[in-house]
Amino acid sequence: MSETYFYDPSKGHGLPHDPFKAIVAPRPIGWISTVSERGNVNLAPYSFFNAFVSNPPVVGFCSEGWKDSIRNVQRTREFVANLAAHSLADAVNLTSAPVGASIDEMALAGLTPAPCVMVSVPRVAQSPAALECRLLQIVQLHDLQGVALPNFLALGQVVGVHLDTRFLREGRFDTKAAEPIARGGYLGDYFTLGERFEMFRPSAEAALEHGRDAITLNRKVRSDG
Repeated sequence: MSETYFYDPSKGHGLPHDPFKAIVAPRPIGWISTVSERGNVNLAPYSFFNAFVSNPPVVGFCSEGWKDSIRNVQRTREFVANLAAHSLADAVNLTSAPVGASIDEMALAGLTPAPCVMVSVPRVAQSPAALECRLLQIVQLHDLQGVALPNFLALGQVVGVHLDTRFLREGRFDTKAAEPIARGGYLGDYFTLGERFEMFRPSAEAALEHGRDAITLNRKVRSDG
């Protein structure tokens, strides 16, 4: 076996660059649109974003600091997660600029706001997909010592889904064609999807009886069938 490099994060990594984000990568980007109480539109990308539940669908994004997106979500209890596509990468990057709360990032990036159905927040019309969300809860994270961290996780239930029909193929949303971009671990690192491959979960019986061979057998059965 190869050697491993171990470090305790509380004592520093001892490397030229922190590898944590490079290990938990690539990470999907939640391009979060919100609206303030005064009606100001905010749009910002969050790389600490993901889906957590499928039924009902729940997504969440975590803000490092009490930023406009979290503040708006707390007040209106709504947000939209727009798919950050490769074709919109420059716009996604521009909306990451730390401009003032009164600045409409959609307008700044030359994007078109489109109305939603279930929430009052606009979505990005150019995005291949968008998830309308209503807030479930905002959780302030704490460390092992119970110290409150300046990190806030907003969890929202998806109450509406928009799909650009150009990316629907035989009833499936074509993720590869939509080309979502994902965040890497180091400064300026982003990724697009690689090649798609299939794997199917084996049954418990097959796993116990055949071990690793269960995967090969499962693939053969599906290809023959």
